[in-house]
This record gives sequence, C-alpha cells and structure tokens, in this order.
Amino acid sequence: MVTDKENGSTQGESRAPEPPKARSEFRPPGKSKPSQTRAPAGWTVGASASSSPRQAYAALDLGTNNCRLLIARPQGQNFTVIDAFSRVVRLGEGLAQTGRLSEAAMNRTVNALRICADKLKRRNVRLAWSVATEACRRAENGAEFIERVHRETGIVLDVISAQDEARLAVLGCHILLEEGTGPAMIFDIGGGSTELVLIETGDGIPRILDWQSVPWGVVSLTETCGGEVHSTDERAARYAKMRELVSDSFAGFAQRIGDVQVPSPRLLGTSGTVTTLASLHLDLPQYDRKAVDGLIVPAHSMRAISQRLSVMSPEERYELPCIGRERSDLVIAGCAILESILDIWPAERLGVADRGIREGILRSLIASDRRTERGNSNSHRKVRRGNRT
Repeated sequence: MVTDKENGSTQGESRAPEPPKARSEFRPPGKSKPSQTRAPAGWTVGASASSSPRQAYAALDLGTNNCRLLIARPQGQNFTVIDAFSRVVRLGEGLAQTGRLSEAAMNRTVNALRICADKLKRRNVRLAWSVATEACRRAENGAEFIERVHRETGIVLDVISAQDEARLAVLGCHILLEEGTGPAMIFDIGGGSTELVLIETGDGIPRILDWQSVPWGVVSLTETCGGEVHSTDERAARYAKMRELVSDSFAGFAQRIGDVQVPSPRLLGTSGTVTTLASLHLDLPQYDRKAVDGLIVPAHSMRAISQRLSVMSPEERYELPCIGRERSDLVIAGCAILESILDIWPAERLGVADRGIREGILRSLIASDRRTERGNSNSHRKVRRGNRT
C-alpha cells in the first residue's frame, strides 16, 4: 500500500475527517464578531454555543462544477434536512488551460455563495463546515478567491485535501452499500477530480483499505480533450481518448488492488454522473431523487447507456430528460470515468447515491459536537464533585 497523502492510504484507516483546527466564525460582511459565543476550534458558530433539538447544522460543498448546501437538524442517529441549495457554478471552467479561476467563474460562484450565506443567517445554524475541493486546490489564485469569498459573503471556505474528500464521501453514502462479504468500492466523480476508495465494511464507519484520487473530473477531462466534434467517428475517438487518459491515471491503483479476492464485488457511486445515468436507466421524465438514491442498477446497463451517449450529437443529448443543456457537454466525460472504474472493479451491479460529501460533513459535525458536549458535561460533573469534597 502507498502512503502518499494525495494518492493513497495505508490500511486500517476508519476515522471520520475532523473539522479544521482554526477558522473564523461566519458573520455577514461588516458585522462585528460576536463576543458571547465560542465554538470548538475550526467550526463556524451560529447563534448559540449550546445545542438544542431545534438548532441546525450546515454543510457547504463547493466543487469544481457545483455549489451545494444542506442544513439539517439531528434526529436520533440521523438528521432531517430543513433547507438545501444547489447550483451549477462551473468554478473550474478554463482551469485546465490557464491554471487559474476565471473572473466570470468566480463571480458566478460568489453570487451562489451569497444565497448560501443568507440561508445560514436565516436558519438557526449552530455549527457549519464549508469546504472547497479540487478547483481551489489546483488554481494559482485559489487562496485569493477564498479571501474574496470571506470578504464578500462571510463564509470561510476550508480547502480540504483529496484524502479528506474521499473520507467524507464514504461517510456520507456508505449506508447505501449492498450487504455482502469482502471489500467494496466507493467512488465519487467530481468536476475536477475522482476519488476511489476501497473499504472493508462492518459495524460503524467502514475501514479504508486503499484509495486513489486522480485529477480527472467531468470538467477537467472535458476541457483537456477539447470541445464537441461533429461526426460519429470523431465523437468515438474523443471518447476513446478520455477513456485512455483516465485508465492510465487509475493504473497504479488497479495494480495495487489486483490481488484483492472478492466473491461478488460491490460498487457504490456518488456523483451527478451516476444519478443522471440511473435516471436514464429508469426512463424518468424528470429527475426524482427518491427514485434514484439507493437504486441498484445492472452495470451492463450503465455501460450501454454510456456508450450510447458517447456517440450522440449535442442536440440529441439536449433532448434527453435529466440531461438537458446544463449537463450535456459534461456527461460524456463522466461516462468515460465510470467505464474505467468498471474496468478495474468489475461489479455486476452498481449502487447509486444522491448523497456524499455534504452528508458526510453533517455526520462529522454532529458526532464531533456530541463528543465535545459529553466531554464538557463530564468536566462539569468532576468540578461539582470536587467542590463537595
């Protein structure tokens, strides 16, 4: 097993990612920092420093393609979503060519984040964790953008590592894995990168056996392989180039896991790619999360849909329900990545998750906050006992 922090993991890791060690509190631009509240290090603090069942937790995931927010209240061991937001912002547009975030992309993203900031203010959010991923990791001006977001919206983005991105995705969706024996694979196809995680399931959080992050997501792969082409042969050649690039990036990981013996490989994917293809598999007239999240699809059906899409014209893809213009130019890259994953982990069935990093953040925040409260409660009891002696 490799130990490089950005490309693999040693055996035995099972911990959930912890919020960052230091960060400013969320507050609208121009507002003074509240002096009466203190939060555990690294969390954004809301209106109160003590939790109650009515208080909420928030998770914001700023990816290369999408900006997504979830606000939820704890409910037993789970949570209930009370507000959400999702917008395609294409923050990483042009990044593959220039190495920088464009002004237009940053403007679109800041506008979306202003909406998120307004929701955070209006809801009774106790703690929030806002993360940014591959686009901000890679861009030369990523740090400048993070500062701009803080200055204009009050949101402090934490640029997480690929390793924590993989862990959060696993934490957010692993409960949808089919039951079975032996290791399982979870993957997350993003806008700027794809994470593959080999896990061993059991009680609680799965144990991570190995993982890989590659710099190919639907935006970065699409831009690297050029724009739309006109003939069927040209489209097939472009798709083959995508498949080759991704497969080459997966080669080291494929070699490492080549000796893993699994009687019936289990595979679970979280991304817009798999939810879109699952919608096409079901022939849905419009996207329906309830029908897709937790669905199990034959892998050969996902391959067939991917190959059919790969040679379609842009106009033909526009007309398909659940794709439209918003996803039409990016779905082909997602198909190429998915097929490459099926090559190295030949599962007969694919689990589909319309959940991932945001849900992982929420579970991490709630669990960490409860541990902090238990620790504070224990300390108070010790103080009271000490005063009586």
